[in-house]
This record gives sequence, C-alpha cells and structure tokens, in this order.
Amino acid sequence: MFTGIVTHTGTVQAAESGNSGGRLEIKTDAGLGAVEVGASIACSGVCLTVSRQGKGWFGVDVSAETLARTTISGWGCGARINLERPLKVGDELGGHFVLGHVDGVAEITGCERDGDSVLLTVAAPTSLAACIAKKGSVTLDGVSLTVNESSGSAFGVNLIPHTLAVTTLGDAETGVRVNLEVDPLARYVGRLKEADE
Repeated sequence: MFTGIVTHTGTVQAAESGNSGGRLEIKTDAGLGAVEVGASIACSGVCLTVSRQGKGWFGVDVSAETLARTTISGWGCGARINLERPLKVGDELGGHFVLGHVDGVAEITGCERDGDSVLLTVAAPTSLAACIAKKGSVTLDGVSLTVNESSGSAFGVNLIPHTLAVTTLGDAETGVRVNLEVDPLARYVGRLKEADE
C-alpha cells in the first residue's frame, strides 16, 4: 500500500516486452537507497515487485495483464517514472490510500498555467467516471491528487509547484497518457451499487 506521495523519480535503462509480459531495469538516484529483491515499489502508480537489483538500479518483471492495462508498454529507454516505496506502519499518511492497482489509462486533454500552478484536464475511461467526484482523490502516474471538478468522464486537478518539481507530472502536456487509479473506497462503493441494481 502507498500514499501517492512520490519521493523519487527513476529512468528506464532497459525494457523488453512480449506476448507473455516484460522486464524493466530502472535506474534510481542514491536517495532512494537499496531496493531489496522481493520488495514492492510503485512505478508511476503501478505496484511492481523487485526481482533483481544492482548498484543504482533495480529490475522488475511485468505481466501481460499489467502491460495491457497501464502505460508501461510505452516506456522505452530513457523514460522518466515516479517512484514510491510502500507505506510502513507508523509512517505519515500525507496523500490517500493507494494500492498501486491501476484502474485504467487516462489522457491529459488540457494543460493550463494558473500562476505558479498548472491546471490539468483529464479524460478518464467512461467506465471509471462514476468513481471520480469533486473533492475526491485520484492517483495519476502514482501522484495523489484532489479532484477540483468533474463532468462526465472528464475531471480537473491542480498541480502545485512542489508536485511539478518532484514528479514527472511537471512534464505533462496535452495528449499524454497516464496511469489512473481511483480512490479504493469509490471503487468498492461502485461495486456495491452494481450489486444492488
């Protein structure tokens, strides 16, 4: 489990994919520390298990399901990604509960400066629209954000200067696809509603 508070970024240094899945090697900065084999790490919002590691890098295996439901299939060498280690008991919960189970891929449809901040408009898959509400939480590429407004499958979020500086969302532009995880509570409420109908 994560919080959506990104602490580091990494760079893909090797990527392989095929019909049965893929493998990535991700270069990290020294501040992240050693990432042990078997540990979970959120890579732009996708919870992955470290399968190998070396000095300044770690490797993960990616299932075909994960490749199909996330933006990982588009990550080539040099791609920058957000990284977050899992929440430990007693850690500060600065964002919201994030599982690292991406619900779908969304697309940035608008990017507008507002003083020092940036307002993003995002188009979510229609099937997830009911799980996104004004003042609710979403995770985009692993970053916990508050929904400013929502209409149909579109919603808006505000990126403050800190978020722009320490995450890959600082490079966001119209047409970019991002991993979307809705608030887990909204996911279960939506499922209960389906069961009642």
